[in-house]
Amino acid sequence: MVKVSNIFLRGLEKPIILWLLAHKPTHGYELIVEFKRLTGRKLKPSIVYPFLHKLERGGFASATWITKGKRKIKNYSLTKSGEDLLHKVKRMFTKPVREVLIDLIEKERS
Repeated sequence: MVKVSNIFLRGLEKPIILWLLAHKPTHGYELIVEFKRLTGRKLKPSIVYPFLHKLERGGFASATWITKGKRKIKNYSLTKSGEDLLHKVKRMFTKPVREVLIDLIEKERS
């Protein structure tokens, strides 16, 4: 049987990634480790890396290559647009669900 907490956390993976990126430049593996530390649940690379690439393509995150030992690592950080997106997500969590659904329906109509 699937745990309800796992289903709930699956829906929060991307907002948590945004929140983590807002704190400091971070690479994908570091996000996976930090997510596990915070939630006790493993975050799959198949969620993290496509989402990071999508954020970068959309202008919500910027990436810089750093050298760590002999390896090159791509560090991501939120841009101003990414910070605005995170604030929108945070506001969604402060509204009652009914208001969120009405906002989403209105946005789809326009």
